[in-house]
Amino acid sequence: MGTSADEAEVREHIAAEREELAELLEGLPAEAWDEPSLCAGWRVREVVAHMTMPFHFSTGRFLKEMVRARGDFNRMADRCARSDAEKWPPDEFVAMLRKNARHPWKPPGGGFHGALSHDVIHGLDITVALGVDRRVPEERLRLVLEGSDSPRSRRFFGTDLDGIRLQADDMDWSSGSGSPLTGHAQDLLLVICGRRLPGGRLHGEPSVRFTAVGAARPGPW
Repeated sequence: MGTSADEAEVREHIAAEREELAELLEGLPAEAWDEPSLCAGWRVREVVAHMTMPFHFSTGRFLKEMVRARGDFNRMADRCARSDAEKWPPDEFVAMLRKNARHPWKPPGGGFHGALSHDVIHGLDITVALGVDRRVPEERLRLVLEGSDSPRSRRFFGTDLDGIRLQADDMDWSSGSGSPLTGHAQDLLLVICGRRLPGGRLHGEPSVRFTAVGAARPGPW
C-alpha cells in the first residue's frame, strides 16, 4: 500500500482508532450490540468479536481452526466470530479492544496499513449501520483510501465500479471516471469494500446499486 506516512505514524493511527472505537462501544446501550451491522449476517457483537480475534488467537488455535474450515479463511472467521460473540459480554470486548490498542497484529501481506484498514472499515460497519454520526479523521481516512482504492482491493471485495466516478463531497478526493457517485469519503470507502449503505447517504444515478433496501436508520445512538 503506497503511502507517505511512516510505520510509526500508522501505528499511532491504529492505536487512536481502537481507543476511539472502544469509547464509542462502551457508550452503546446493550440492545445495540444485537443490531445488524453492514457485514451481511453479522450483528455488532460479531463484528467486534472478529476485530478482537487477533488479540487472543494463538498460532496453534488459528491453524487448528483453519484445518477445521478446510483452509477457507472466510468460513473460519465467520464461525469464530459467531462463537466468540456468544462467549463474552460487551464490556469484555470493550476492555479487550482498549487493552490491545497498540497490539502489533498485522494481516498477512497487509502490514500495519492493512491493520489500520481492517479497524477503520469494520468500525464503519458498526457506526454507519447504527446511524452513529462518527467521522473518521481525514488523515486516517486518506491512508485507508490509498490502499483500498486499488485493483487488488476491488478484486478482493468483488466490487464492480467500471464506468463510475467516486467523488467525495466532504474532502478533496475522487477516483475513477464515468457516472458520478457522490457521498462522504468514508461512505465511498464502504462502497469500494462492497458494502450496501443505508438510504440517503449516496447520490447520483449509480447510487441505487450500492444502497440497501429499506429506510435509513434514524440514529438513536
